[in-house]
Amino acid sequence: MAIISSNVGDNDSSFSKKELRLVDSKIIPEEQSNNNLNLARPFTLKEFIGQEQLKSSLRIAIDASIFRKEPLEHTLLYGQPGLGKTTLALLIANEMNTKCKIASAPSIERPRDIVGLLLGLKEGEVLFIDEIHRLNRLTEELLYSAMEDFRLDLTMGANRTTRCRTINLPRFTLIGATTKLASISVPLRDRFGISQKIDFYKYDELKQIIVNFSRLIKLNLDDEASYYLAKISRGTPRIALRLLKRVRDYAQVVQKTNMISVNLIKKALNSFQIDGKGLDSLDRKYLSFLNQNNNMPTGLDSIAAGLGDDSSMLEFVVEPYLIKIGFLTRTPRGRLLTDLGKKYIDSKNDNF
Repeated sequence: MAIISSNVGDNDSSFSKKELRLVDSKIIPEEQSNNNLNLARPFTLKEFIGQEQLKSSLRIAIDASIFRKEPLEHTLLYGQPGLGKTTLALLIANEMNTKCKIASAPSIERPRDIVGLLLGLKEGEVLFIDEIHRLNRLTEELLYSAMEDFRLDLTMGANRTTRCRTINLPRFTLIGATTKLASISVPLRDRFGISQKIDFYKYDELKQIIVNFSRLIKLNLDDEASYYLAKISRGTPRIALRLLKRVRDYAQVVQKTNMISVNLIKKALNSFQIDGKGLDSLDRKYLSFLNQNNNMPTGLDSIAAGLGDDSSMLEFVVEPYLIKIGFLTRTPRGRLLTDLGKKYIDSKNDNF
């Protein structure tokens, strides 16, 4: 049986704050209990939108494994949250015509948990471990022989009765997903035969994802509206679908319509203080704080203290997108607002 963590995406104590951000790519409670997002998941690699180079590499590896009648090599998928790592794992299992068992690393607390998962696998099946960089040391070491030699080396008994026992495992495929590649130990990382990065999506790709999902939830988006929504989705499908659902709520409750226009999207997202750049109030507070320091580099801890937020949350949740769009730069002395970022924050003039 797969082990599903009740804390999916809960990486620190500031999650209670992060879950309120629509533009955060972490899973929020609504999405844990709601199957709407699952409706948008494709069933084959051909249906998967975007990531063309990654799909091409996986297609070759899958076809080669099927030709040799062998399980696919162990695969590591890494990238920002919300880009489709879990979806790709399910697609790989589907393409290999086998089952995929899903586990979350934080829920694998004891070595016997991973032993139970491995012993429950059948020949050719896929074991998907999300946030694999969070495995504890003992659990990780059990995976070494399981991945390399398809066996478990267990120590049983105590003192003079201690015995070593080897249990042979069926040949399986381990798919690991992580948002922090550098946090995975070298011995574990080297045992993955395939390692692929999932990049942010292009506007046209996000637009197609939005259009497909809007049909599933019976919304009518014009071409301009779908492209506008794609531009403010931070290159992340999970955020795009989440924003679309909030626009749907506004349209159906306030406007009494299923016809979505750019103007309606702006009104809906304005109520959540999300602007045309996809930035919310926390992003603007961050930029405003730097703007007040007169182009002087500012340390992350100082920014966190000024905003009353956790420094790790700012570093891994807020900053990546601000750097991506050119509003922020990191220097050895601290964070610095770019000219583009200063121009943006000056143009807002407290509009929100």
